[in-house]
Amino acid sequence: MKTNGTYFVNDPESPLRYGEINLINPPRQRLRGEELREGIPAYPVFCGFCGTDLELMRMGQRRELGPKFPEGEKRLINGHEGVVWVPSENRFAIVLIRGGDSYDPTRFTEDETYFEYGCDGADGLFSEKNYFHPDMLLHLPEQYEGMKKLPLQLAKRLVFCDPYACAIFQHERLCDLGAAQNFRVLLAKASAKEKADGKAQVPEKAPASQPDLMAAAVEATFARTVIYGLGTTGLFIGDQIRRNHPDARILFVARSRESSEKVQFTKKYIPSDYLCADGISEKEISEAIRKRLGGTASLFVGTSGSEAEHRIAFAEGALGNNGIYDSFSLGPHVSFDSMPFGFKNQLIFASINFRQAHMEEAIRILSESHFDEIVRLIDKEEFIRDPMGAYLNKIYAKGAPLKTAVIWNKEFVE
Repeated sequence: MKTNGTYFVNDPESPLRYGEINLINPPRQRLRGEELREGIPAYPVFCGFCGTDLELMRMGQRRELGPKFPEGEKRLINGHEGVVWVPSENRFAIVLIRGGDSYDPTRFTEDETYFEYGCDGADGLFSEKNYFHPDMLLHLPEQYEGMKKLPLQLAKRLVFCDPYACAIFQHERLCDLGAAQNFRVLLAKASAKEKADGKAQVPEKAPASQPDLMAAAVEATFARTVIYGLGTTGLFIGDQIRRNHPDARILFVARSRESSEKVQFTKKYIPSDYLCADGISEKEISEAIRKRLGGTASLFVGTSGSEAEHRIAFAEGALGNNGIYDSFSLGPHVSFDSMPFGFKNQLIFASINFRQAHMEEAIRILSESHFDEIVRLIDKEEFIRDPMGAYLNKIYAKGAPLKTAVIWNKEFVE
């Protein structure tokens, strides 16, 4: 079956194109052990643009996209954020992007495989019609079932399901790692206090029982959090931390003026502090971070895509002893001096993934959120007339909105 859409190819001059495409529908697995199933037709309704799309376009310019194409094809229909209409089920759905022949596609092993709609090995959302695995078309919350028209406000919120699910996964893993990273530090303090006093007393906020110590270790992980960069990934990990750790001190660091729309939005809905890093040195940024937090960071989350992230954390000392560095950016190379790094017992974590449960939780949270306020629309006709120009001059240009989306099928939008 043929349809129209945007797609990536390997071409230094024109890696992103719009036109007629021949759709494919190979059998796929959601998880290892499940049966292979062909996709069912769905109509993309509302689609968002992600920084991954821009990076894929650049890979196409460098002729590096071959491994990303669906098997046997020389193009990839892009797009992995948005809402689709499933005609056979008479409902709207969110596409679970990642599946494959693996027990957990977010943490697949060497003998397992995965695919990602619109990103890696499977065609995505920027087409008039496409096929998606029937078990990977997730339901909207119950109160939105039965709708025939998707409210624009809700569509704008749900466009973030993919990145917000990533933030939920990040928070889950940081809790796992933080419990292990900080537990024995708190246990040692508790033991020393018991010996000194001759009775089972422990320092304030460090309960003696193992479950309570584990819980305290998790809270210690987020006690002084730096989020370097204020795109949607930084915004969402900050939202997850604030929802789950009300006592955490959160400092966003970015180049935007404090009066900017996205900074004001963040401070309104995610109680936190903000440091404008524009025009000051990396050493000065690190010093300002320590001053604002009242000490070094217990957690440093890099989301800016800038090489400055790791230098400020490690070389300039913004990340403290036993601290965790969460590399949540795509692109930067992370390096450190092994001597202080080793003796400071620091930890580096990096993973940009999510499971189905994270996506379902993201759908629930976002449907009742205020994140629609940061989405701006580009007209579909303007976009398809010159997709590359739209990417470079509007969607990802300097001063672009925090999030850009497009109504792909007006028939289904209210």
